[in-house]
Amino acid sequence: MILITDELRARLCANGAAEIETDHVPVVKLFNPVGAATWLLSELDADGDTLFGLCDLGFGFPELGSVSLAELQAFKGPLGLGIERDLYFRARFPLSVYSEAARLAGHITEAERLLRQAAAALEIPTPELPPDRAE
Repeated sequence: MILITDELRARLCANGAAEIETDHVPVVKLFNPVGAATWLLSELDADGDTLFGLCDLGFGFPELGSVSLAELQAFKGPLGLGIERDLYFRARFPLSVYSEAARLAGHITEAERLLRQAAAALEIPTPELPPDRAE
């Protein structure tokens, strides 16, 4: 699987080239199909290899940081399976919200309630969200 398509690369590079520090929305979600590791990535440096985003290796301590695209592409796990891209991931919040929700959950999450809670704690407006189904 191609981890970073040309379209995704262009968006990641544009975010990475931003002159001012911005709380970007994640562009791509990568994951280990046979492990707990997940990455929500928002930027790619000019070197074409250094990605920045929320990294969760499955130890209960997700953190913002950098990861090498080449290393992710080279990884082969059990049965020769490599890192994959979540084709259905659509970010609706900036990276800070996913980071705060991951801090609360101990792992990267897309749970609606936790994301809303994190957005509220960070005072990030969410008017475009549909009503919470649990309410």
